[in-house]
Amino acid sequence: MGPDLSQNFRIDPSQLPNDEVIFGCTEAMQQVRTKIARVCQTDLPVLIRGESGTGKEIIARHLHVRSTANHAPFVKLNCAAIPVHLLESELMGYEKGAFTGANQMKPGLVELANGGTLFLDEIGDMEASLQTKLLHLLQDGRYARIGGREDLQARVRVICATNCDLEAAVANGAFRQDLFYRIDVISLHLSPLRERREDLPVLSQHFIEKLLRKFGKSAPPLTETTLHLMAQWRWPGNIRELESWIARYIVLGSGEALSAELGRQVALTHRSYEERPQIGHLKVACREAAQATERAMIMKVLQANQWSRRKTASELNMSYRSLLYKLRDAGVPHRRAYARLRVAGAEPVREPRREEHE
Repeated sequence: MGPDLSQNFRIDPSQLPNDEVIFGCTEAMQQVRTKIARVCQTDLPVLIRGESGTGKEIIARHLHVRSTANHAPFVKLNCAAIPVHLLESELMGYEKGAFTGANQMKPGLVELANGGTLFLDEIGDMEASLQTKLLHLLQDGRYARIGGREDLQARVRVICATNCDLEAAVANGAFRQDLFYRIDVISLHLSPLRERREDLPVLSQHFIEKLLRKFGKSAPPLTETTLHLMAQWRWPGNIRELESWIARYIVLGSGEALSAELGRQVALTHRSYEERPQIGHLKVACREAAQATERAMIMKVLQANQWSRRKTASELNMSYRSLLYKLRDAGVPHRRAYARLRVAGAEPVREPRREEHE
């Protein structure tokens, strides 16, 4: 019997960030923390959603460490990083002679994860044929190596992660609906860093301490100016981008250079936003213009009909009730409001007839 390869997939809990760093202080991430505390002791499948760089793998590792299988392997497969034709052999393994070059049996990651956790990153990129085999594994815990003649049994907890819209992928046929329901038993949504700005100081300090140990350097603390600029940046690369910025700061050893670069990026972003056509504002302006034109037409027809609402509704081919709603939205008072207008010294154009309020 060969060596136990699963030993290479054990997680040292001390290598993970503490809970304050992982979850921060925002309400959304605290909800993630609470949900994890409730499900970590189960073997239910978990789907972790979030933009690229939001820390989905860290959450998966945190889940594993807090599970009853924390002594067992944690095995990761990035479905987007391996060519499609190699993905199945990597996941399921193969028998000797299964294909050209298969000179000996190779266990797959499912086999290596037996008793522990299988983490499938970027699950949305998995091809259809392999989705079927993954569904088979999730349903009854059975799988087969490529070239194998019999099914093998594996007891693994499957945690998946994605930064894409799986519901849309299901709708357009790119992802199996039955597999989606199997992996989406517990769903965790990770916030992008731009929605966790209050966590920037804690995250930055974590990466500073981590990278100082790695590079064996020293660095002054971040200045208030730098932290202020960091809070203005949108961090499109999320936590991964933040770590890269801190690594640059540690290696270059210059807070001024970091602040200057951040300042340039923030200024460029603001300038680009100001120069970009404000589509949202344009839509609002168009809607308001259309409403103003409609009100003007209603008032014109209303006056032509001697303020008879029923005649006006008939001429405009709309229901009487709809006309009353539009007049109310336009600020045209009801009959009972005219007395108040007179008391206030404001005379309406003409008092409507009694029959208009029947």
